[in-house]
Amino acid sequence: MPNKPDFQQLSSLLGPGQVLSHPAELLVYEVDAALDRGTPDVVVFPQSTADVQRVVRWAAGQGLPVVSRGAGTGLSGGAVAEHGGLILAFSRLNRLLELDIPGRSVLVEPGMVNQHLDEQVRRHGLYFPPDPASGRSATLGGNVAENAGGPHCFKYGVTTNYITGLEFVLSSGEILTTGGPAFDYPEYDFNALLAGSEGTLAAISRIRFRLLRQPPAIRTLMAAFESVEHAGRAVSAVIAAGLVPATMEMMDQKIARIVEDYAHPGLPIHAGAVLIIDLDGYPSSLDPQENEITRILQQNGGTDLRIARTAAERDQIWFGRKSAAGAMARLAPAYLLLDGTVPRSLLAQALEMTNRICEKYELRVGYVFHAGDGNLHPFILTDPRDPELLHRTHQAGAEFMQAVLALGGSITGEHGVGIDKRPYMSLMYSPAELNVMRSIKQVFDPLDIFNPGKVFPPPDQTVDTSRGVPVQSTALPPLRWAPESPEDAAAGLAALSRAGESLLITGRPLEDAPPGRVLSTCALNSVSACAPEDLYVTAGAGMRLDDLHAFLAPLGLQTTLRSPWPGATLGGLLAANVNAPLRMRYGGLRDQVLAMTLVLGDGRLVRLGRPVVKNVAGYDLPKVLVGSFGPLGLIAGATLKLTALPRQTTSLVYPVSDIYAGLACAAACLSQAVVASGILLGAASAAPPSLQPALAGAPYFLIYTAEGLAEDVASEIEIVRDLLAKHGLSPADVMDSPLADQTWAAFLNHPAGDGLLLRLGLPPASLGGFIPAHLEAFHRGSFLVDVPSGLIYAAAPLSDFTSAQAWLDSLRHPALQAGGYALVIDAPAVFSPHLDRWGYRPQTLELMRKLKSLWDPAQILNPGAFLV
Repeated sequence: MPNKPDFQQLSSLLGPGQVLSHPAELLVYEVDAALDRGTPDVVVFPQSTADVQRVVRWAAGQGLPVVSRGAGTGLSGGAVAEHGGLILAFSRLNRLLELDIPGRSVLVEPGMVNQHLDEQVRRHGLYFPPDPASGRSATLGGNVAENAGGPHCFKYGVTTNYITGLEFVLSSGEILTTGGPAFDYPEYDFNALLAGSEGTLAAISRIRFRLLRQPPAIRTLMAAFESVEHAGRAVSAVIAAGLVPATMEMMDQKIARIVEDYAHPGLPIHAGAVLIIDLDGYPSSLDPQENEITRILQQNGGTDLRIARTAAERDQIWFGRKSAAGAMARLAPAYLLLDGTVPRSLLAQALEMTNRICEKYELRVGYVFHAGDGNLHPFILTDPRDPELLHRTHQAGAEFMQAVLALGGSITGEHGVGIDKRPYMSLMYSPAELNVMRSIKQVFDPLDIFNPGKVFPPPDQTVDTSRGVPVQSTALPPLRWAPESPEDAAAGLAALSRAGESLLITGRPLEDAPPGRVLSTCALNSVSACAPEDLYVTAGAGMRLDDLHAFLAPLGLQTTLRSPWPGATLGGLLAANVNAPLRMRYGGLRDQVLAMTLVLGDGRLVRLGRPVVKNVAGYDLPKVLVGSFGPLGLIAGATLKLTALPRQTTSLVYPVSDIYAGLACAAACLSQAVVASGILLGAASAAPPSLQPALAGAPYFLIYTAEGLAEDVASEIEIVRDLLAKHGLSPADVMDSPLADQTWAAFLNHPAGDGLLLRLGLPPASLGGFIPAHLEAFHRGSFLVDVPSGLIYAAAPLSDFTSAQAWLDSLRHPALQAGGYALVIDAPAVFSPHLDRWGYRPQTLELMRKLKSLWDPAQILNPGAFLV
């Protein structure tokens, strides 16, 4: 550093006690929970977003690195000031700013502790599922930065699945927001990019999360097995039966004995492996779940089954499991905690390979596993004072990374890359793939001040230079073109980019495609991999969704993608981010994508992600393509999560006489929803013909669909019937079908010649005020409301452009004022040249343009299809 920074000037920008620069005060900030060390030049405690902005601008002017830090519980060196500089310590930005109970969302500051949030929302019957082992002290900003998981992510997902909006400060000092209180804003999914970015892109200052309803009942089982292999087979058998426990955690005998000696949770220390399973749902479903899982465990060698009969007993078991790190600290001065993820059916093989590695280097090791999602954590005991032992420890860590990659896994499932795993990124990704990720850094942080040098190895320390390089072909593809492989697509797009020839991407067969230069994905239409035991499928972008579901149904499996349009393809649905009502049960479409094969506009072919539930190695680029509408690249194929077909689906249909009563009833239903897969409120004209007799002339209707285990569905349906009876409603019909999705699909399958079809996205809690205020506009045609998602679908048969524009404006302007948006899904062709389809300007628009220019420099992909 050429000149010593002026810390007095920095202090003058802030209040007293917000700046630490004395060497003794800085010692505690040299480390996080990993082995890496680095001394910062100064530590700052911002107390507002404005403080963060001032500090970042000051640091940028000084050329100082900026490292964001929460509680310092990270396990990869991410919060260590490797190159000195400034640590932004967020511990004082720790408030719960908004708690929207009807809308099931919160707005928090990044320094709030994970467990404190969960405790506060549980008082209102709500639940924040991400629960890392360090949740008693880890902050939510750190959870976002590392995309934290925890034991419950097998059923409920990781942190990124709950982020709906972020406020962040760029290296320029600009404050931006992405996402917000509504769902599915028309913008690139930068929430997904910032989640797991390890502080390398921006300083996050506010976080908006969605919440779930707290499960009504929980039960914890524990079983002993002869070996990890036997326990792993039991896990696979539980999944194969179509059961989804809340957690499936495993410990090997070494760790079990260490934890028992430390925390005394009553583990069966004679066993080769211990499996801990949480069941949740309605009380009526717990006995059947317990009986079925117990039978499966016993059939696969499980013994000494123990049921936690009280909350205290359950807490004792989980305290033991989450104390593994503390227990290991008693045995050696330090440990290297690794974090590989493999397809869950290969856990035993990964363990065997890791044992051989540790025996080779004469190292002591113990294991804990998130068995449900294939995430294994070897604890390798070491001593930083012994250079030779430390060298052997790191050698073993390197070989472990190679082993999990050989099994198709990831070098990190939840702890992040940071400093610790940085050298292994080039083993997982090609130079082209790493450069695509580096381009994200270039867009967000061109000054390279945020956590510089973390995550990515230097460009000259990469290997495998063959993958991802554009093919140097000069022959242009045909005007009407259906590439037969991603490589074929890459060669053609490279040639078109050099020639500056733009094209439209479509999933339609060439004979049905629009005029002009077209790339159809119709030939990329096969399943290339399907692993029922690991719950994933990989298919080409041109595969029709109907065909994919027909392929999966005999296996008892499904994707949770749905489409209103016959012939819709996987790539088209991903690009358009089409979310059906069942997103309330399984998460949005973005949450289903594990990996993606992508061809950029200049012909670079990259394969990003892995077929595992947890992967935080680098930026989560596949999610950025979801809802991007094609201008960034061609989605050539995708790997999706699978889930078991529900054992029971039941729908209730209610005629509703008054919109206020309908909205109140829908909100009351949402407050009780646990296994609901759709809550729709609509005008009677939006109901399919088959439902019209049941409505008996009522002007509105309400549909409630629940799916899952039969006992859970029956319990929830009974609760909803009783609840709505108190509101004076009686069901007109009860059906064993996913009626919410079917009704949504029928309404959206709307021919363009009939007028405009809109999608309004609003904060869900605002529906009760917005819809009555604009009921006259909605009754110009018809409307359907996806209540939990805050999405209103409105159609009006308007034949002239002036009337159509006026109707659109009458809904779009108030939607924007309410923090939402209104976009045009469909319109007559004669309106299209004059109609603003989006009507929304995201704060991140300039970042979107910069990313487009780097991935599609010749601007050839889908011109005019989206905002950029």
